[in-house]
Amino acid sequence: MRAFAVLLDRLSFTASRNAKLRLIRDHLAQTPDPDRGWALAALTGALSFTAAKPAMIRQAVEARVDPELFRLSYDYVGDLAETAALIWPARPGANREPELSEVIDALNAARRSEVQPLLEGWLDALDADGRWALLKLVTGGLRVGVSARIAWQAAADYGGVEIADIQEVWHAQSPPYADLLAWLDGRTERPSATAPGRFRPVMLAQPVDEAADLPGLDPAAYAAEWKWDGIRVQAVSEGGVKRLYSRTGEDVSDAFPDVVAAMTYEGVIDGELLVLRDGRAAPFGDLQQRLNRKTADAKLMLSHPAGIRAYDLLAADGEDLRALPFAQRRQRLEAFVAASASDRIDLSPLVPFNSWSDLADLRAAPPPGDPQSAEGLMLKRLDSLYEAGRPKGPWFKWKRDPHLIDAVLMYAQRGHGKRSSYYSDYTFGVWTADADGAPVLTPVGKAYFGFTDEDLKRLDKFVRDHTVERFGPVRSVTADRQSGLVLEIAFEGLQRSRRHKSGVAMRFPRISRIRWDKPAGEADELATLERMLEQDDR
Repeated sequence: MRAFAVLLDRLSFTASRNAKLRLIRDHLAQTPDPDRGWALAALTGALSFTAAKPAMIRQAVEARVDPELFRLSYDYVGDLAETAALIWPARPGANREPELSEVIDALNAARRSEVQPLLEGWLDALDADGRWALLKLVTGGLRVGVSARIAWQAAADYGGVEIADIQEVWHAQSPPYADLLAWLDGRTERPSATAPGRFRPVMLAQPVDEAADLPGLDPAAYAAEWKWDGIRVQAVSEGGVKRLYSRTGEDVSDAFPDVVAAMTYEGVIDGELLVLRDGRAAPFGDLQQRLNRKTADAKLMLSHPAGIRAYDLLAADGEDLRALPFAQRRQRLEAFVAASASDRIDLSPLVPFNSWSDLADLRAAPPPGDPQSAEGLMLKRLDSLYEAGRPKGPWFKWKRDPHLIDAVLMYAQRGHGKRSSYYSDYTFGVWTADADGAPVLTPVGKAYFGFTDEDLKRLDKFVRDHTVERFGPVRSVTADRQSGLVLEIAFEGLQRSRRHKSGVAMRFPRISRIRWDKPAGEADELATLERMLEQDDR
């Protein structure tokens, strides 16, 4: 457990991606099996303990520490695992520190009533860093700035192989990945990648630079299609195994049983997961109602029917098609989707064009019939193979220009992890009128990125200096027409929302600029957003 705790601690204080890769690579080289495999599983999100719940951590701490002191400490620190690790009263002479594999084996076998006593015993035996690592492991929220892709890249670096080779076999393996690590050690051959239902490494697109890229590209060599505003998925149905993966390889099948049931084919489709109603793609907000759920009930599936808009065909009837040119894969895809005859699976249509200027005009306009559901265009070379990663040249994404509005900061909340000491989550609003016609702010969104570290320090100081009310971890700040702070907000799109008081919801809002120079009274009005919605609805 100590080696895993040291790894997490160093990762949490390391901003450099390359440094994180070195730390994970060194851990794989220096840590024996099975602990290094379990660490790799934890970093990639492949571990979960159904019997362990965050409430058990609170109960354990409150049995040892004054509950009010714990509440105040948690409010200040902003992270449950860190708070519990720091405040836990040490007991000299406690049992030996557990090994990582020992903890995982015990949690996997434990009944719910057994988890809290196990946690208390381990917390007694560990120092503060070990307690923090233990609790991060239990809750599953490591928050050390490592994605599954970074962990895969570190494993690839350790073994001297390509990350695509790791991704190709990853879903055919299971923690603690003894066969995979033996291969990376050079002790055995590469594990089999032929398991039915496995994930294939995804091909990604480069953002297009209109000035630098387009003049050197031949429009006749490319196909164009809409970039639909859902989530990229890989729909695998092979040998009786059906799985729906996100672009990062996460299995999301349980949340979309209606989609999985429609996968009656034998093959692998690369496409976009959307809410589809009568063949039309709904706005992203409708899909969001179904994301991040472990299951979906019949009512939700009826009101928000999900489906796949197919982009590409990676395999069919046992044949791997990734080495074929895109033009051939597209022909096969058209016939494949037609043969599936499912109202849950349709084809992403190609967009005809003759020149880049023609395509630029189309990019500025929403697709017919689906005005709020595309965020730009995709360009794909007709002769491009399906290559893992983000190769330069074969595929480009050409997103629509973001919308911009000026809004007023209304509320701020402390962040998590490295930002737990800063007010870094910001709720902003625009002007509207109350029942008497007086100007008031109505919240329209929340943003927590888009600014620099220096901006964060200045924003945090503004929040602390201009707090007017406190609601637990949230502060309300001065937000009148004379002394409020204006934020320029960039966002990808809007949709109508009955859940929001303003009636609108933003897609991917972020802080583009801090308008220290602009009076709050000159920020935008709700009517501005409503006009944007009307234009999108046309």
